[in-house]
Amino acid sequence: MAALAPFVASLLYFEGEFPHGRERALPSGTTQLLVNLDADRLTTYAEDGLTPLDETGGTAFAGARTSHIVLDPHEQRAILSVSFRHGGAFPFFSAPASGTVDQLVGLDLLWGSGGSLLRERLLESPTPEDKLRVLEAELLAHVVRPLVREPALAYAVAALDRGVSVSAITERLGFTSKRFVRFFTEQIGLTPKRFARVRRLQRTLSSIPPEPSADWAELAVQCGYYDQAHLIHDFRELAGITPTQYHPRAPGEHNHVPL
Repeated sequence: MAALAPFVASLLYFEGEFPHGRERALPSGTTQLLVNLDADRLTTYAEDGLTPLDETGGTAFAGARTSHIVLDPHEQRAILSVSFRHGGAFPFFSAPASGTVDQLVGLDLLWGSGGSLLRERLLESPTPEDKLRVLEAELLAHVVRPLVREPALAYAVAALDRGVSVSAITERLGFTSKRFVRFFTEQIGLTPKRFARVRRLQRTLSSIPPEPSADWAELAVQCGYYDQAHLIHDFRELAGITPTQYHPRAPGEHNHVPL
């Protein structure tokens, strides 16, 4: 739907099994709306893969993450997801994105009874196409701010994604430092500096060659780190593993790493 395109990166219906158990989900700076049609719950786990970190009913909003979490794909064998563009969830929820960071928030807490009933309506929809149409309509029914992309935010996101410094972006926009942090964090969830670190990790993941003999020192410079030690430290903090331990579940799925 054209009205949603500037704000929604994808609407996806998945049904199936994964061959592996629990996995690390690495941070990307994005947010999602999730509906588990298999079981009426959504759970994230701590580093040990056993201790529940967050648990809600089967319909929830997943805020931007500052670091990795652990998921169990076997608990999500039939799932609908809305993946928002950076800052794209802002028009659909009255609460600022900063209030949902590192959390699964039950949709009933954000949308009231509409959030509570959404899963039932989706289960009653006979085909995946019908389910996606219901989800699109539900998003449009919950617009609380104009469906207009803020040019300053779009510029800041694109610049941070390229590795431009926060101070250079603040100066270019003519904001004070405090005002820019508040403006950015309210819509993205993460602070500009944290978002920049997460997006630098994403540039790194996309640049790691498929063969195991990566030149980490060269990759560090290429992706905006001071040196290899800086890359390893940041990688471990955000992903929970070292670069050499990084083996995604599939070549095109950089953010999912089986435990």
